[in-house]
Amino acid sequence: MSSGGGGMEGRGGAQPEVGEWRGFRVEGRVQGVGFRWWTAGEAGRAGVRGWVRNRMDGSVEVLGWGTPGQLDRLEERLHQGPGGARVLAVKVVEVDPVDMGPPGTGFEIRG
Repeated sequence: MSSGGGGMEGRGGAQPEVGEWRGFRVEGRVQGVGFRWWTAGEAGRAGVRGWVRNRMDGSVEVLGWGTPGQLDRLEERLHQGPGGARVLAVKVVEVDPVDMGPPGTGFEIRG
C-alpha cells in the first residue's frame, strides 16, 4: 500500500524554498518608538525573513522574504504598528529579486 507521499521521503533531496521578496516603506511617526524591534517580532511570527532599518527621511524600510500570505500578514501588521507609532502610509516598494539573492535565515534590525 502506498502512503501517498510519492516515495521520496528520506532520500535527502531538499525541496527548493518557495517565496518572494517584497519591500515596504512605512511613513508617519515610526522612528524613536520601537518600530524596528516590533517589526522584527511581527516578521518572526509571520515566518518572514529579511531586515528592517530607519531611513534618513524619517520613514522605516522593510525588506521581507516569504510566501505571499506571510508577506500579506506582515503588511497588515505594518499598517497598525506598535503602540507609540502613528502609521500614515505603508507603501509596497518594487524589489528586483536578482539583486536580492537568497534569503537569510532570520530577520535582522539594521541601522
